Amino acid sequence: MNDDRDGFLLEFLRHDGRGDYASATVCSHCCLGVPQFRCMDCMHREMYCQGCTVALHTQNPTHRIQVWTNLWFSEVSLKDLGLRVQLGHRTGERCLLPERAFNDDFTLIDTNGIHAIALDFCGCEKAQTHAKQILRTAWFPVTTSAPRTAATFRILELYHLLSFEAKVSGYQFYHTIARLTDNTGLRPRKNRYEAFMRMVREWRHLKMLKRAGRGHDPGGVKSTQHGECAVLCPACPHPHKNLPDNWETVPKPKWWLYALFLAIDANFRLKRRMVSKDSIDAGLSRGWAYFVDETEYKSYIHAHGSTPQEVSNTCSSHNAVNMANTKALQGLAATGVGTIDCARHNMKLPNGVGDLQKGERYSNMDFLFFSTLQGRCIDTLNVSYDIACQWHKNLWARMSTIPSNLHLDHLTKSIRFFIPKFHLPAHILKCQTMFSFNFSKHVGRTDGEAPERGWSNINPIASSTKEMGPGSRRDTLDDHFGDWNWKKVVGLGVTLLRKMDEAKEESAAHQAAFEELNGALTPETTTPWKIGIECWEDNPNDLWLAITQAAVRLKLAQLEASQLQQGIDISIHADVSPSVFIALGIDLESEQRQLKVDVAKQALHATDAQMTTIQRLRNSLQRKIEAWKRFQILYTPAVQLLETAIQSPPCRTSDIITPENVKLLLPSALRDWVRGQCANTRAQNALGCVEAKAAAAAEKYHAAHAALSSLAPILHKVGWNKKYKVLDRKDDVHSMSAPKKGESEGRIQLSWIWLVEGVGDDEDEVVQDCLRVEWCKTRARAMQWTEEVELLQEEMRRVLCFLRWHVKGAISSPDIDAEGLIAYAGRQAQLR
Repeated sequence: MNDDRDGFLLEFLRHDGRGDYASATVCSHCCLGVPQFRCMDCMHREMYCQGCTVALHTQNPTHRIQVWTNLWFSEVSLKDLGLRVQLGHRTGERCLLPERAFNDDFTLIDTNGIHAIALDFCGCEKAQTHAKQILRTAWFPVTTSAPRTAATFRILELYHLLSFEAKVSGYQFYHTIARLTDNTGLRPRKNRYEAFMRMVREWRHLKMLKRAGRGHDPGGVKSTQHGECAVLCPACPHPHKNLPDNWETVPKPKWWLYALFLAIDANFRLKRRMVSKDSIDAGLSRGWAYFVDETEYKSYIHAHGSTPQEVSNTCSSHNAVNMANTKALQGLAATGVGTIDCARHNMKLPNGVGDLQKGERYSNMDFLFFSTLQGRCIDTLNVSYDIACQWHKNLWARMSTIPSNLHLDHLTKSIRFFIPKFHLPAHILKCQTMFSFNFSKHVGRTDGEAPERGWSNINPIASSTKEMGPGSRRDTLDDHFGDWNWKKVVGLGVTLLRKMDEAKEESAAHQAAFEELNGALTPETTTPWKIGIECWEDNPNDLWLAITQAAVRLKLAQLEASQLQQGIDISIHADVSPSVFIALGIDLESEQRQLKVDVAKQALHATDAQMTTIQRLRNSLQRKIEAWKRFQILYTPAVQLLETAIQSPPCRTSDIITPENVKLLLPSALRDWVRGQCANTRAQNALGCVEAKAAAAAEKYHAAHAALSSLAPILHKVGWNKKYKVLDRKDDVHSMSAPKKGESEGRIQLSWIWLVEGVGDDEDEVVQDCLRVEWCKTRARAMQWTEEVELLQEEMRRVLCFLRWHVKGAISSPDIDAEGLIAYAGRQAQLR
């Protein structure tokens, strides 16, 4: 390129002149006129006279024309050259009674610019309306009454796709087209941005109706039902569409194959400012796709949204629960959206999306949950939500406040609640067991994180939808969710096949791993384990023994009493024992959490009385923390070093740490830091003993393996080294549950050292507990991968059945006379 720059630059400049036509004096087309005009959109940019230029562009009225002024080219419109566009007749025919556009001022927006058109409507006796004449030219009018602006179908299609793939805003796109018309900015045209966006919105809506088959319904658009325009997931169970005729009577062990998997989540990036209102911008869909019907939804929220929400007190402090009513609302009409998704195939469900007025309140999510289930005849539900442990409590009691047409007969259904796998570690141990996908039957390898994967696609349009009116925003998001679902449907074949190949491979590997571990243990050992785990799988909540703080404190006090009776006293302070020290720290953490909630509840402009109350609480908490830290120095002296390392003196008033944000650094938070000199010494000694024991066992194995390697050829022993492998201390010698780097719970493979015969002979209680846990986990992994294969086979079958049902619906629609209706239905059937 470096050597060709001059040549390329000269060719660029050559286009600013007449080039090969500089010496032409007669039009090459008619051999009469002077060639002064060229078209910037025709292929060869030949020069013609005025009459030939007009005649050659009767079918291309939006081409850009330039005229030679003897020194340079200047822009001129075909309208100025005398081209008139006649609608309602074939190209070249003139109407005997033409009707000019209002004031002979018509603007057409096309992919190459914004054009002034001299437009004539047909005024014959049988002429169609002006709007229909424009539509039949593949133009889209901005209004049906005396239209003066239109956009070509091709520019609306272009923007539609760019908004999906590049997330281009309408503002950016329109002004790009305006610059194609005049890139100097010196001849601005009348701004048609609002008209263009109105046409885009109507185009999106009509495309949705067309693809949903509303044009083929004898009842027309007005008969459209809630959620009817949504793109359905073909792999999810739909009675009468893709389920067997006898699915309701199959044996109970097979019910799980026809379960519906739902995932609930909220997105606080999709905010909306207080722009316009529903009475002005009501929206075109009105609950026909993914957003719920706004009227019913807002009526319910207005009536029940202010009901105090129960705060999490049995699990970790989740912001989704505790901050549900405290999201910043200044200048916002919606703080985000809540959604209900298909948990296995990552698609938005009909009537499963709604605006959030504050935070992630139960009232909002309840309505969306029951709304998307309306009319579904599914008996088995698996519901995933990152705060399911709290949300599912009292759900059926809260259902009584929901409109009766949305009620769910939960007593006749099997409904289970789960927490998505990525969110699960943030919950307490009890939740990690009760609501885990990893340890539950009949869920395959579902992870519940489907909504999170979809946010990356929709978040880029948040900056543009934030400034829209309520109806425009809902219509736009509906359109984007529909495109997302359609792309998922198109990719289902490849996706399910890839998952099936992976599931078959993993199923075989984990089944073999389980059989190997099971074979290394005696039936006397594994039989009680099997009975216990099968009982737990049927009732995972029944075998959990709740552990309260009071019970823990009593146990610690009893332990101290036992040690005192034996003459052992590890207390450093006469009045505050180690257990009392820990209990006081836990109480302080509880006070900190409560104070944070109280501070968050304060309005932006709190009263002096409210601020005084908060300050008194802070002063009291500060004194308690300072008193507690005096004992902390005695029991965990290393904290002083840690605080010095992580804290620095405040430089500004805003840097001062308030009492509710002070890090208490209880022993559980110290990780690698010691818990006092005595405790540290005992821990180091214990670890040292374990490591020494492991090293000695490894050395013993190395010596035995070396001896066998030497004697095997002499004794003619073969195959022994398949069972007794060479020991790699780095990769093989580790605990049972330690995963490799990047290895998830569902893919963990035990090291071979735990699978050899005799591993269960060790009578150590800790070893037996570890073996029992790993045996259960290995069994669960093998079982779930096998279930995943079955689920994928069923989903593949359902996809084919759904598409066949869709084809029948498209072709056999009643009262289809128009050729266009038949052609569109046939094309859709062929695509499926």
